[in-house]
Amino acid sequence: MSITVRAAAKINLHLGVGRARDDGFHPLDTVYQAIGIHDDLSLADAGDLTLTTLVADHIDPAVVPDGSDNIVLRAARLLAERSGRKPTGAFEVRKDIPVAGGMAGGSADAAAALVACDRLWGLGTPDDDLLAMAAELGSDIPFSLVGGTARGVGRGELVTPVDDRGAWWWVAVPAPVGLSTPVVYRHFDTMRPDAPEVPAPADALLAALASGEPVRLARALHNDLQEPAIDLRPELGELIALGEAEGALRGIVSGSGPTVVFLCDSAEGARETAASLAGAGHEVVLTATGPVAGAHVVA
Repeated sequence: MSITVRAAAKINLHLGVGRARDDGFHPLDTVYQAIGIHDDLSLADAGDLTLTTLVADHIDPAVVPDGSDNIVLRAARLLAERSGRKPTGAFEVRKDIPVAGGMAGGSADAAAALVACDRLWGLGTPDDDLLAMAAELGSDIPFSLVGGTARGVGRGELVTPVDDRGAWWWVAVPAPVGLSTPVVYRHFDTMRPDAPEVPAPADALLAALASGEPVRLARALHNDLQEPAIDLRPELGELIALGEAEGALRGIVSGSGPTVVFLCDSAEGARETAASLAGAGHEVVLTATGPVAGAHVVA
């Protein structure tokens, strides 16, 4: 028997970051959206626990974490431990989400692994328990289970779905070299020693989503990690300026970067912006709509 689970990339429409807590994590007030760039994870019955990863042409296989510490295998082992069984199965992950790109590709794979193992092993784990295990594994993983559009607080792991009936069009431009999330946060600490304890609230962004107006949403997009990411990679700022000059309503660094996403006013606008960016020399330009579902079974 086998099962295939699809999990989507995330972007942060709002990312308010507060001063680091005593445990080293930063308090966040963020609004996530799952968009139509995804990884597919298949799990088949097997006597041992194995993992094979296949990547899209725009991903360097060398940058994909492998070995026993891969987040997919960690997720399987955690669920097996909590359910009192041996972790077994042959995983195959087909990756299209950029690696170390600020789009939670690893988190998407971990969420897919939790769903696949739960279904293939016949566990029937309650959703709240899956979310709790997801939070243990990583801050973005609970959202990768929930999908859609959702607000995240704490360190981002406490997720509440948001009513978002819009159809938003995005253009994503991954960078050829990833950017470490811990490095970006440390640079944020250096650049913002006066950062408030309470992160910037997401109220304006939520109101913009409720309006369904692309221009209003564009004006409300916010990312406290954008400044440190651009300071580390000035070309990201140049890319944002180029995309906006080519017709995008707004460009923003996705999470900790270095992927840049552009909000467009329509499908046609997204295609035109993507074509312009590709013509300007950006080899990988992806178009996607959002919101889309969280980790779910497709086969």
